[in-house]
Amino acid sequence: MGLVVAWTIMITTLLGVAMDGYDCKVVQFIFGDSLSDVGNNDRLSKSLARASLPWYGIDFGNGLPNGRFCNGRTVADIIGDRTGLPRPPAFLDPSLTEDMILENGVNYASGGGGILNETGGLFIQRFSLHKQIELFQGTQELIKARIGKEEAEDFFRKSRYVVALGSNDFINNYLMPVYSDGWKYSDDDFISYLMETLKGQLKILHGLGARELMVFGLGPMGCIPLQRVLSSSGECQERTNKLALSFNQASSKMLNELSGNLPNASFKFGDAYDVVNDVITNPQNYGFNNSDSPCCSFGQIRPALTCVPGSTLCEDRSKYVFWDEYHPSDSANEIIASELIKKFGFLRVNETNAPDPSQEPAVAPSPEGDNS
Repeated sequence: MGLVVAWTIMITTLLGVAMDGYDCKVVQFIFGDSLSDVGNNDRLSKSLARASLPWYGIDFGNGLPNGRFCNGRTVADIIGDRTGLPRPPAFLDPSLTEDMILENGVNYASGGGGILNETGGLFIQRFSLHKQIELFQGTQELIKARIGKEEAEDFFRKSRYVVALGSNDFINNYLMPVYSDGWKYSDDDFISYLMETLKGQLKILHGLGARELMVFGLGPMGCIPLQRVLSSSGECQERTNKLALSFNQASSKMLNELSGNLPNASFKFGDAYDVVNDVITNPQNYGFNNSDSPCCSFGQIRPALTCVPGSTLCEDRSKYVFWDEYHPSDSANEIIASELIKKFGFLRVNETNAPDPSQEPAVAPSPEGDNS
């Protein structure tokens, strides 16, 4: 009898169920675009924004594509690992269960997604922020059914929330002539439109229990390889960078207002512009030798837009700031994450939680015949 009781206590403890309720760890819920996507778009069969082919994921785990638009980890992966937060699985991961959500949270990020519903329409399928929040509401219902309404509400109040979108609203909407927003709005009016929309979405998240939330701002998106190659000089696009700075300024102001007006809200703005800009402007200070072109490119054809099996890889991926035309490399993400942790003073949350060593980047050899 004593052995049965002992086993019962041990199993109950392992499952995280206490006598007076569900003992939940702190997890994070991520809303974002391709910089944070960990596999949602790979399961959208009609999406044109997918990281499902080599050489995506070459420096992550087994080296196969895993849905990340990178050769390795995202900034969110690295910050989570360093602060003791588990890596949330993609919402569309077929193995996702209620217990996995309670243990790891969920990542709703979708390549091509934006704050606005119309953003990224050329990609056919993607989750806008509005859709991601809608999916989060469905997640809440699952958890309420699993552990009860009161316990679920406590779980979601204690969780961390990351919102990291906005670049697609410019690069794959406002700055593209095929979208009507580009000729309907002035620069200032478009940013006001974004802020009004984002503010409403963040208020919905607060109503759903989000209390500790960080909105990450935009980096110097006029300096990504895609923007450089589209300019006549090959330099950063000044107007695009100014839009990013204006977006950041407006977002910071809006977040301060929300945090002061919404009950128990700790909504913060994460301005990463200066960090990313310094890495791009002074790559040698961080161990890079290239910050203006992608490591993965299709020969001399630019822009290549995506990395494909026929692409040529640079000789040393750790020396390139950018992996493809849009996205930073694993090495750049490591630097950016480290600088952001220092800048914002992120503290560890779940002390016993450690990253899975099998998911750490183990740099694979470049495919035979690759050159720089």
